[in-house]
Amino acid sequence: MKYVALLRGINVGGKNMIKMEVLRESLAGLGFENVKSYINSGNLVFDTAKADDRKLAQMIHDLIQAKFGFGISVMVRPMAEIEAIIAKSPFAGQFESHKDVHIFFLDAELTVEQRALLEGQASDTEMYDIDGRHISVLLKKSILDSAVGKGFIDKKLKVPATARNWRTVQKIAEL
Repeated sequence: MKYVALLRGINVGGKNMIKMEVLRESLAGLGFENVKSYINSGNLVFDTAKADDRKLAQMIHDLIQAKFGFGISVMVRPMAEIEAIIAKSPFAGQFESHKDVHIFFLDAELTVEQRALLEGQASDTEMYDIDGRHISVLLKKSILDSAVGKGFIDKKLKVPATARNWRTVQKIAEL
């Protein structure tokens, strides 16, 4: 089965540096096959017979902790889930640039209370589509000026998350 691993906070601002070639080889050492990466920021695709994405995420987290000496959040999704996000495309036709749409991959689904808090941040320049363990966000302003860009999901909702722009999500699906 094909999976996607999304690593948070590697190779950003000179911190948590990992060469993708070394990371791909390390994942192959876990028994994963056909390991591929997209750009240098922790987007990996691999095949494995193992079927629990939380266990896969923990395996990758533990490998990075042991081999590279730092702990990061790792989100693993079946490739079918990535393809479903693209097929749904809740903001199709509403954006001009791939930089306007971001997908936040969450460690867990939001509770009713967390969902209400996030929905309270919505505006005509920051729109959300919450679907299971991911949130599609359409921004008509800079991500730096948005609630999600200022860490609302991590800081206020207390849910580990990592985000990718629309183009990156599409490219990952092509791997």
